[in-house]
Amino acid sequence: MIGGVPLWVFIVILLIFFSGYMAFRAMHAERKLDEQFIEREGQIYIDRIREEKEKKANRDRQGS
Repeated sequence: MIGGVPLWVFIVILLIFFSGYMAFRAMHAERKLDEQFIEREGQIYIDRIREEKEKKANRDRQGS
């Protein structure tokens, strides 16, 4: 006992803080993965639009 409080109470409190820390780390890592996925998908979308514009410009030039 430390100061009249059983040792297991301190262990439980430490485990609660550790659990919160691990949850925070997991949330941060997941947010980073989401941002990378969004950036990658956005780049694919932008590339697709650019290709469509180029195709349309080529058709317009050939048609004229």
